[in-house]
Amino acid sequence: MPIEHAAIIGAGISGLTAALALSRRGISSEIFEQAGELTDIGAGLQVSPNASCILAELGILEGLSKVWLEPDAIRLISGGSLRQLAAVPAGKFARERWGAPYGVLHRTTLQKALLAAVTADPRCRLHLGVRMVSILPPFERAADVVIGADGVWSKLRQFFPGSPSPRFSGNIAYRFTIAETEAPGFLDRASVSAFLGGSAHLVCYPLRETGSFNMVAITAGNIAPQAWQSEPTAEQRAQLRARFSGWNAAIVSLLDRNRKLTFWPLFETTSGAWQDGRKTVLIGDAAHAMMPFAAQGAAMAIEDAYELAAFLSNRPVAEALALFERHRAPRIARLRQRGAFNRFAYHAKGPIRIGRDLVLGLKPPLSLAADLDWIYGYRAADLR
Repeated sequence: MPIEHAAIIGAGISGLTAALALSRRGISSEIFEQAGELTDIGAGLQVSPNASCILAELGILEGLSKVWLEPDAIRLISGGSLRQLAAVPAGKFARERWGAPYGVLHRTTLQKALLAAVTADPRCRLHLGVRMVSILPPFERAADVVIGADGVWSKLRQFFPGSPSPRFSGNIAYRFTIAETEAPGFLDRASVSAFLGGSAHLVCYPLRETGSFNMVAITAGNIAPQAWQSEPTAEQRAQLRARFSGWNAAIVSLLDRNRKLTFWPLFETTSGAWQDGRKTVLIGDAAHAMMPFAAQGAAMAIEDAYELAAFLSNRPVAEALALFERHRAPRIARLRQRGAFNRFAYHAKGPIRIGRDLVLGLKPPLSLAADLDWIYGYRAADLR
């Protein structure tokens, strides 16, 4: 018989979305979060149509639409000449082609919207300051299913063998923000811009609700012991400058001027089982943390949460979990492949870079958009 109650480990985007999606199907949940309070974390976030349509179903999108930015386009730009190489239209085009908006916002804005909805939902109960070490947290009522939404460093994975494990990807993200009033003129105020160069790329877009630009420079690099969301050392800053040598002077100056950088080693998960065949399942980064080269990490967490709830609503637990993994795994694998291809293309050097620029220049915007239909046009579970 369908489940009545779930325990969710983690109150990030995937965990909160799962609670709301389960509630929509009459299933109550308890959410356990180790943090004592949900503070402002992370930086900018891109929410593509495949995820925003789910947020609309859960009653979240209307509030977000009042504060986020729907970019006119996603632009690919040469990091050397600042010449636009290609652009995928977004804005009104995204709504018409993919049936839902493409928006950019601060991660905290989305988390607060989800948290407010969970707090107002009588079927959801949030427990803060609960640290899971070697045993599951105490449930107020028996849980039919335990959902691990506790990120790339998931503790729940230790409860069943053969589950994924985290590994350093070989990539570093240097994150910072710039006040819009101080941003140089080459930063587009209405679009997502990805500046491409050998061994690195720089993603920039405005955050309407904070009046700033979100900036993420991603390069190959080495991880320092215990380095995680920390301020880069002098050596790490030198590595960043080295990766951007030969870039346009305006971009190099921008990186040099901003002293408040966050050094963020990027971890992914290995392959492995997402569920134990009985009542425990992983979603989001806990199951399949991936690199940001396709800008789909948050979207996949949202899709996971929504589709898991759909499977659990009308099947026995063990069957639902097996079907969920079987259904989701091919899409995740394809997105990993797309991310790997994007990394190769974005960081291309020499003749490969020249060929990339020529190919991009020959592809019309509608052709570029068509390449993304399988990602952005996807409709989760009962949204089809």
